[in-house]
Amino acid sequence: MGFHIRTGFGYDVHQLKEGLDFWLGGIKIPHTHGALGHSDADVLIHVLCDALLGAANLRDIGYHFSDKDPKYKGIDSKILLREVMQLIREKGYEVGNIDSTVCLQEPKVNPHIPAMKTCLAEVMGIPEDDVSIKATTTEQLGFVGKKEGVAAYATVLIYKPQQ
Repeated sequence: MGFHIRTGFGYDVHQLKEGLDFWLGGIKIPHTHGALGHSDADVLIHVLCDALLGAANLRDIGYHFSDKDPKYKGIDSKILLREVMQLIREKGYEVGNIDSTVCLQEPKVNPHIPAMKTCLAEVMGIPEDDVSIKATTTEQLGFVGKKEGVAAYATVLIYKPQQ
């Protein structure tokens, strides 16, 4: 008995705009600016979706949930993540672990990491210990440092038990 193991990588950015809700890792974080996007613009969930889909060779988030489709306008990204989990499980995969990094000058992400981990683990149906979220700034360099946007990266490991 062995395992079929695959890895995936995700990267996404969203512009920050004043007056929008700021969703990150499935939770609403109080801030003056929020991410701009077709859905709720949760950059962390979007990179997780891309990494999971890529690992399972299922293309990317835009292929499955087009920003041209009005049914996804303003959608809660947790719904998209649940659908992605269903897609990878239909192919026989389970999540081994995820490792992610959010790049954001402000607000500070660290105080919200425990709530994000709880939320994401619940949505994905995996143990909280398998969800790693880190945060960094860009030392005021680039669009993140100028507070114009948010970026995130994620890697995932998925596996398929062999019979």
